[in-house]
Amino acid sequence: MPTVAFHTLGCKVNHYETEAIWQLFKKAGYERKDFDSRADVYVINTCTVTNTGDKKSRQVIRRAIRRNPDAVVCVTGCYAQTSPAEVMAIPGVDIVIGTQDRGKILEYIERFQRERQPINGVSNIMKTRVFEEMDVPEFTDRTRASLKIQEGCNNFCTFCIIPWARGLMRSRDPKEVIRQAQQLVDAGYKEIVLTGIHTGGYGTDLKDYSFAALLRHLDEQVVGLKRLRISSIEASQITDEIIEVLQRSDKIVRHLHIPLKSGSNTVLKRMRRKYTVAFFA
Repeated sequence: MPTVAFHTLGCKVNHYETEAIWQLFKKAGYERKDFDSRADVYVINTCTVTNTGDKKSRQVIRRAIRRNPDAVVCVTGCYAQTSPAEVMAIPGVDIVIGTQDRGKILEYIERFQRERQPINGVSNIMKTRVFEEMDVPEFTDRTRASLKIQEGCNNFCTFCIIPWARGLMRSRDPKEVIRQAQQLVDAGYKEIVLTGIHTGGYGTDLKDYSFAALLRHLDEQVVGLKRLRISSIEASQITDEIIEVLQRSDKIVRHLHIPLKSGSNTVLKRMRRKYTVAFFA
């Protein structure tokens, strides 16, 4: 039985996507190994929010190569998306995939094993307009399930590389969100955390549908769900409709992670944040 090992750097979205990629390997008959074990394939899901994320990603990649120089080393995630040439230049890296087309990873591995030529599978994320469906029916070593509901961000804050790493806003089909939420509850998870790159922006690219509507439908339609959490949301995206849904629901947790970033309106303006300190007053 072929073996695969994973290492994830960065945010909850990356952890969700690693689990989704593992499902592909699991269906193909792979056994999952600890990252510090010897494996046939290593998958490193990288982060690039800061220079530290880039550095740690490179360190983990080299660690995998040292662990088994004969393994197929696959690098995915945000650092791979924004700096594919830099990643490909690391001796021992075989496959680079960005933040889309993760479903092709097994195809790329088979191709590499035939041709023994490095593969750069990164494409222009800014041209992507469709949410990449990646189901996670269960999580490894987790009692709380995450559910990715959207991808990308349209804000282009001064300091942030995320739009170039993740592309523009793409909301997941609400029917698919509800379907997977029910799947997770049926698998035994009673608490679900909604996550995304810009979670509160969900629905802005959909016709006549909002984040508040999604919260309401999850609350009403997912049978057996006990708790629903929002991973993070900006103050400017907390609408009266969302507050009303929170007030009426006994499932949605009334605890919101709201990033302030700065207590100075001048700094917020320079950062291109779409709110002022008054939102937090």
